[in-house]
Amino acid sequence: MGIDPSLPDMTLLLVMLHTGTMFAVILYFWKQWRGAFFDSVPNLKRFALLLFAATAMTGIVGEALVQAIEKLWFRKAPNTDVEQLFGHLELIAPGLALAGVLILIAGLLETRNVPIADDGGLKMRQASLIGAVQGLCLPFRGLSRSGTTISTGMLAAVSKVRAEEFGFALAVVLTPVVDVREVLRLIRSDHIGGSASLASAMVPDLLGAFCAFLAGLLALKWLSRWLEGGRWYLFGIYCLIAAGVVAVLHYAGY
Repeated sequence: MGIDPSLPDMTLLLVMLHTGTMFAVILYFWKQWRGAFFDSVPNLKRFALLLFAATAMTGIVGEALVQAIEKLWFRKAPNTDVEQLFGHLELIAPGLALAGVLILIAGLLETRNVPIADDGGLKMRQASLIGAVQGLCLPFRGLSRSGTTISTGMLAAVSKVRAEEFGFALAVVLTPVVDVREVLRLIRSDHIGGSASLASAMVPDLLGAFCAFLAGLLALKWLSRWLEGGRWYLFGIYCLIAAGVVAVLHYAGY
């Protein structure tokens, strides 16, 4: 479309799209979360602790990776940040391919007779691992956050339903933090000045968020049907096809 996705106003739009899907996630999973995690005070405390541990690991791994990229990759360019990677299709294609391979492996191995505990197999070690993998996804477009976190949980002997519930709960915790970061980045940039300009810039973003909310509900139903129906590998195939399409577009000059 000829738009630079690394510009502050465009990365804010991308984050607002995630905000729309965040509300879709809350609406879609609320009943499952209430039954799995909110049915008692001990379960709620345990769930909160697992979320905190996973989010902390996301912050540690993600921030370390962002700092490494900005200091090593962009060491000769002043005033650059990790969002500059968002405009590189040659990085997005491998991200999609890597996610596709991980999802394929998890989907093909889900028939293993691995014993799963009554709590779905989600313990501190698994939650921390899922959080760390989520941190690896933060700087890279294409490296599907939901696909990698759910697949990591499945490979770590977490039930696929519990991995799905926890993986999307992590997204709900993470999205507001990223929203605030991008709003501050937009305000500090030269692309906007004052509250009136910020408000005008938010109008199309809010429209995008609403459309993402509707699309998110549809996508969640589709994704959950694949996951719970033993067809998780189809998501991996989709990612690999998408990686090929992006690679072709890149070499075509986009």
